[in-house]
Amino acid sequence: MREVFFGIGLILIALAGLFHVYVFYLESIAWLKPKTWKTFGLPSQEYAEIIRAMAFNQGFYNLFLALGVISGLTLLKINSTIAFTLLVFSALSMVGAGLVLFFSVKTSRRAAFIQAGPPLLGLFSLLLGFAAKR
Repeated sequence: MREVFFGIGLILIALAGLFHVYVFYLESIAWLKPKTWKTFGLPSQEYAEIIRAMAFNQGFYNLFLALGVISGLTLLKINSTIAFTLLVFSALSMVGAGLVLFFSVKTSRRAAFIQAGPPLLGLFSLLLGFAAKR
């Protein structure tokens, strides 16, 4: 049972990492495309251009969170302690960012659940894996 919980947790955290790579793409590469800025609820191309530098920077925060997950997954077979530390830290950071979004931008609550939900469920699954008997 332990391996099942670990597997589910790793999958959920990996999916969260992939999501953060996608958000990096949107915020740092595709920001000025109308479909992108409309996705983020911006009123105009002009406004998207005004906050472009902020979005670019924010995109890299998302990429760094994803790189933490990728590094953790890569290190699983080499050093499980470092791997799980990276995975838990990255997932907790994603959950924390989702909570900040949830409480600071009421119109973005759905996005906050999308951002925080999978890593939170992944963390719970990892915790269940650690608690399960072999």
